[in-house]
Amino acid sequence: MTEAPVTTNPAARMDGALLARLTGGLGDRRTIDKICSDFGQLYSDFLPDVIHSETHLAVEVSYEGCETGLMRDLIADISDEFVVVNASLRNWSPGFVMTCGGGFVMTLMECLLGSDPATLDEPIVRPLSKIELDVAVMVFEKIASVLRSGVNAPGGFDSILERPLNAEDMPKSSDDTPDQFAAAMRFSIALGRVSTQFSLIVPQKALLKTTVVFPKSKNQQSRVQKEWADQIGEQVRRSQITLEARIRLQTLTLRTISRLMEGDVIPFLDEGDVHVDVSANGKDMYVCEFGKSGANYMVRVKDNVSSDDEILRHLMG
Repeated sequence: MTEAPVTTNPAARMDGALLARLTGGLGDRRTIDKICSDFGQLYSDFLPDVIHSETHLAVEVSYEGCETGLMRDLIADISDEFVVVNASLRNWSPGFVMTCGGGFVMTLMECLLGSDPATLDEPIVRPLSKIELDVAVMVFEKIASVLRSGVNAPGGFDSILERPLNAEDMPKSSDDTPDQFAAAMRFSIALGRVSTQFSLIVPQKALLKTTVVFPKSKNQQSRVQKEWADQIGEQVRRSQITLEARIRLQTLTLRTISRLMEGDVIPFLDEGDVHVDVSANGKDMYVCEFGKSGANYMVRVKDNVSSDDEILRHLMG
């Protein structure tokens, strides 16, 4: 009895890079460098104008080159100082990644609230707060708008952006997920004395089909500065803030304090209306009086310690 011949899938034995090259998912270095360089010119020329037209802030952008490799490896190399967003653009790429240094977002927010860029130093590297991530949404929208204006994707669709995340909060991709070859385009972006980077990590399959088109007018996407500043202020006002109330108690000697037992009572310092200081994130905000409403203890606001602008600036920092 003759055994049936065993058939194998040639693609399963084929080198992954060779298969990707044959199927349009991997290009030669010269081709990828040329396409990425075109993106570099696009962003250097147009992103500063888009940001300036909406904020009146002078931003400098320059292309710093590209790195190629597997998409999973390029994403794994993102430093924790960056904020990251997953994105897609219909008829161009079903999935690409954008990053931006958190220092740029923090500095931009300070400037939009009235600070002079020339007076701001490099911020301390840390994860962005929830409010700062809200501002990062708008930063990525500007980066995505330049991308959309420069790629030859039919249909006129806008990029779809997921919620930005601090790089340290990004979920780890499964090793079982099919990987693809990509290119990471890196740009420097400077505002005043603060300089950081942003990047686009794009599958080569999308890049190899791309012809970068340069918009005719640099000002075609302009809006007024007030609109953007109002959006940021609105994001702040909708954010949940934890308040703390401090009530001054009568002074006691150290000996008395050391002997306090369960059930002992320490009187309030004030007699009559009890003075309460209310703060958020360590910033005094209101002077209140202590009282009770039904079964609940509460405080009643009597005066503001800080102005509205001072409160917003503090909470956003």
